[in-house]
Amino acid sequence: MPYFPPFLPIAPDPLAGPPAVAYLGPEGGTAMPKIDLDATPQMTGCSYPHPFKEICLGATWRKLGDAVGLTDFGVNLVRLPPGKWSSQRHWHTQEDEFVFILEGEVVAVEDDGDHVLRAGDCVGWKAGETNGHCLQNRSDRDAVYLEVGSRRPDVDGCDYPDIDMVARPGEPFYRHRDGTPYPED
Repeated sequence: MPYFPPFLPIAPDPLAGPPAVAYLGPEGGTAMPKIDLDATPQMTGCSYPHPFKEICLGATWRKLGDAVGLTDFGVNLVRLPPGKWSSQRHWHTQEDEFVFILEGEVVAVEDDGDHVLRAGDCVGWKAGETNGHCLQNRSDRDAVYLEVGSRRPDVDGCDYPDIDMVARPGEPFYRHRDGTPYPED
């Protein structure tokens, strides 16, 4: 998904069982991969430096795009608990993002204010538009959504307008606005 997702994966369980994809289709025909959600590893974590990571810890997601080998764009099934943020408010230079709410309620925090999103609502952010955004779960129950985004880490940069942090294309770490790298945890 986003170039610098705020998440670090949990190592998959080597005893987890069968692969996450079953191929369906007529014998000899084109197979359609069906994702077994229970077999798709659940991920969690946050790669932001302190003090920016704590509010984002707690979300879990399954990389559905990876499960079927997608390379042009990613698709994640995300569960965001109450009181947590999807990320720090940010915008991408070269990656589009799209979110479709499946359950619960989140608030999309953007440059022009807060926008409540409920099941069935969707929102998108075009690459290069400087509208900093994130999702916040201000409700008392989990929110579940699909997040879709292009995969362009070698050319995409990310700006975090509310905090002293940027991500440069092709670098797996964050920097202060003056260019100084944040220490790695």
